[in-house]
Amino acid sequence: MTSTQPTAAEVATTTVRAPATARRLPGIWRASMARSAVELKGFFRNKQSLIFTLLFPVLLLLVFGSIFSGTVKGTHTDVKQVFMAGIIAAGVMSTAFSGLAISIAIERDTGTIRRLGITPMPKTAYFVGKLVRVVVTAVLETILLVGIAVTLFGLPMPDTAQRWATLGWDLALGTIACAMIAVAYSALIPNSRSAAAIVTPVFMVLQFISGVFFPFNQLPSWMQGVAALFPVKWMAQGFRSVFLPDSFAVVEPAGGWELGRIALVLALWTLAGAVLSALTFRWRGPRVN
Repeated sequence: MTSTQPTAAEVATTTVRAPATARRLPGIWRASMARSAVELKGFFRNKQSLIFTLLFPVLLLLVFGSIFSGTVKGTHTDVKQVFMAGIIAAGVMSTAFSGLAISIAIERDTGTIRRLGITPMPKTAYFVGKLVRVVVTAVLETILLVGIAVTLFGLPMPDTAQRWATLGWDLALGTIACAMIAVAYSALIPNSRSAAAIVTPVFMVLQFISGVFFPFNQLPSWMQGVAALFPVKWMAQGFRSVFLPDSFAVVEPAGGWELGRIALVLALWTLAGAVLSALTFRWRGPRVN
């Protein structure tokens, strides 16, 4: 009678081959790059996302840029140039906060997040993919807004290496901070149908109190204090230091650009957003009413 028990050689072969199969699972780097590609393709193929996320700040720039006139009191700086610098911060928030929070709510409703959570994909890859998409779109948004502001409204380009460097770190820190906040804020969104209603008011209010539509020094002091608690005000101030003359700094609340404080506040928001995201994000499907 032939024995059905595995031989010692077969046992050894099985024992050796099992780890080889595990090693073939995608690593964090490979999975993150693959997920980033999926995120970018999905974003640019979604016309609704393109219009709301990328073109909405452009429309605001064109409309308000054509309306504003005159100079800011106590300076020789055109009001529309102050607005141009502020709308760049709003553009970053549009891509990194509004667009991301809404997309996470949609993915939760469709069950995408739950399905990704039970796959072998490293969970870190999901967040890296989101961050790559946000950074790419924020850079494109900034290039688009600056190009229009310079071409149509005479916004001066940065004229020193220091200003270019400030543009780089302010854009990077502001984008990452808004993205981390968006991931955490998405926990408050019950479903995709209410996502825009929950996200858009926050987006619009922070623009108004953070010196985007009006010179920050002309806002009530209590409003300035509230705005200083959030990153949009600091992003906008950083962008003003890049595009506006140094003489404009005298009308800032502290009488200067406060670049060190801007970097510190944005870094703290990035850290706080990451901690809140880790505490609130759940790999679940849609909520059942």
